[in-house]
Amino acid sequence: MDIFWILLIFLIVQRLAELVVAKRHAQRAFADGGYEVGRGHYKWMTGTHVVFFLGLLIEVAGYRGGTGTWFPFWFGVFVTAQIGRYWIITTLGRYWNTRIIIVPGMQRVRTGPYRYLRHPNYLIVVVELLAVPLMFDAYVTAAGAAILNALVLRVRIRAENQALTHMERQKHCVQEVAT
Repeated sequence: MDIFWILLIFLIVQRLAELVVAKRHAQRAFADGGYEVGRGHYKWMTGTHVVFFLGLLIEVAGYRGGTGTWFPFWFGVFVTAQIGRYWIITTLGRYWNTRIIIVPGMQRVRTGPYRYLRHPNYLIVVVELLAVPLMFDAYVTAAGAAILNALVLRVRIRAENQALTHMERQKHCVQEVAT
């Protein structure tokens, strides 16, 4: 089996498994009194990833075929991003999700990669959406995914920052009332 198909199947299985984990985490968060914010943009985020996979199929399987000139470099970038992805998931634990869910009393995570970046997961996604198509010289898919993702992240990061700010203010208000 060609490396493209192995990687594509790996990514699809990975994303589906992550959606199962995210759903389980969401159910637990909602059971703990959590609520979702920024739901309106979620369909666009999902759509971006669907377009990404379709772009890969069309451009690589339909036209290009085979690995690109810089495959070893981009594959190394991809593997590094995967390590980062699982560092993030492990750090967030039961709070990791594909949605923005605020759980009352939850503390903002400031360990692991969150010591260095406010939104490390989005950096990882940006890297993946570039590295995977560039492994196969799929420049149209890389550019298209980057543009769509930038538009979605502009909304997503704003919604997440507002939710985190609101969460921190609520925590601060509760502490003031308690003292």
